[in-house]
Amino acid sequence: MATAAILLLFLTLFSNSKADQDFDVRQHLSTVTRYDAAKAVDKSFQPSNIPVGCTPLHLNLVARHGTRSPTKKRIKEMEKLASHIQELLKDAKEKNLSLQKVPAWLKKWESPWKGNLKGGELDIKGEEELYELGIRVRERFPDIFNEEYHPDVYPIKTTQVPRASASAIAFGMGLFSGKGSLGPGRHRAFAVTSESRASDIILRFFDCCQTYKDYRKNQKPALDKLKEPILAKITSALAKRYELNLTRQDISSLWFLCKQETSLLDVTDQACSLFSPTEVALLEWTDDLEVFMLKGYGKSLNYRMGVPLLKDVIQSMDEAIKAKEDNQSPGSYEKARMRFAHAETVVPFSCLLGLFLEGSDFQRIQREEPLDLPPKPPQKRNWRGSTLAPFAGNNMLVLYSCPANSSGKYFVQVLHNEHPIPMPGCDGTDFCPFEVFKEKIVHPHLKHDYHALCNANLDQPKQKPETSFMYWYGGGIIFLPAIKLKMVSLNIKHGFNGNECGICVLALKASGFKLTPLLNHCATATNEMG
Repeated sequence: MATAAILLLFLTLFSNSKADQDFDVRQHLSTVTRYDAAKAVDKSFQPSNIPVGCTPLHLNLVARHGTRSPTKKRIKEMEKLASHIQELLKDAKEKNLSLQKVPAWLKKWESPWKGNLKGGELDIKGEEELYELGIRVRERFPDIFNEEYHPDVYPIKTTQVPRASASAIAFGMGLFSGKGSLGPGRHRAFAVTSESRASDIILRFFDCCQTYKDYRKNQKPALDKLKEPILAKITSALAKRYELNLTRQDISSLWFLCKQETSLLDVTDQACSLFSPTEVALLEWTDDLEVFMLKGYGKSLNYRMGVPLLKDVIQSMDEAIKAKEDNQSPGSYEKARMRFAHAETVVPFSCLLGLFLEGSDFQRIQREEPLDLPPKPPQKRNWRGSTLAPFAGNNMLVLYSCPANSSGKYFVQVLHNEHPIPMPGCDGTDFCPFEVFKEKIVHPHLKHDYHALCNANLDQPKQKPETSFMYWYGGGIIFLPAIKLKMVSLNIKHGFNGNECGICVLALKASGFKLTPLLNHCATATNEMG
């Protein structure tokens, strides 16, 4: 009996040691994971064999920007961490405490971004991620990218955030490399377009949705409470391990440093080595939990506000089918629509498609029931930020034209990070009849109107301070009494011979707006109250 117990203990220790050796921290950094380190979606899933005679007709791409540098706020956090670590070391020396357990690198560590005045820009690794993705997409779908370039045939759209637009350019350089006459690489110029941040409800719907902003702000205490036990346990463990009086903020900052060193500097033996694989897995889970609650299935608003993007995708497919049915000549219709944005765009879009759910969760979201939180390690889970939205993470929806059969003529294949992925709404297949895709996955979301969702709490009466706004109409300026809290410019188009009638500068309440009859006329004329 004793021998069996000893053998069991030995096997357990050996198994844990083997697991630690196989642990690759580069794959456990949630949404800070580099694209080349992102996990395969589901290695057990066998993708569909595309039927003979089926050809790609149109491609939709929704991609996140590539690997980026830390933001200005995070750079300051790293400098504070360096300063506090030095204070702890100095305090320990003054108390004649041993520093033998403190890693040598930490004793002399300075922030790699010290002195940087800017941040958040696309890193060179991010440029390479998108450039190489562009090349692979072209090579994978030669039937789609076989036309002479025109911005109406291959539109590229991005948000107005520089790292997203730079990602779009890097992708386009790869996609159209060798197709032009510029330089040794025979590059060519191409158009990249974007909407104003204030009105971009297709790619930055989260920025234009007041209801979501309120939810996100109000959810922070609950999220912190869920993270608290994990951070407290790891703080205690590291304080004891290295005999330093580390705080929870120190642990949070060191975890961020681990992610940045790994993704940007290819360094895994400094900040990341402070944590055990088990601790990394738990910290990763807290990050994934935040993604779930603030961007994913944790609240239906998180993804339903992405309905304008879903509509845009479906519209492009419908138009491609119409062009095919009308026998329009090649080069006269759109063949791919490519978009570059953020994790806050890609994650909700993945949720709208019903990806990365557990068990019967698809039926639950169809019934608008709340979902359970992602299982905590060591339990397995589908919801992982490293897979969902790593840097350059993407969803591609490829529309196929097939010989007519009982299932239909047109099919949709969904690729996540270039891998076919099962869709619960299509009985777990990755190759779905287009009409079934629309009926089972898309249409249940379309009953939700973006403006109704995002202005849900805006009708409550609030005190209105006095102010004014101006309205330029027909070449004249009219000043009207109104409310002045936020000034947003909005391009308004009128029906007079298709010319612009002017620009409204609207005064908005912090949680909503009221329109005068004159502005109601203008808003009705545009139908674009974003």
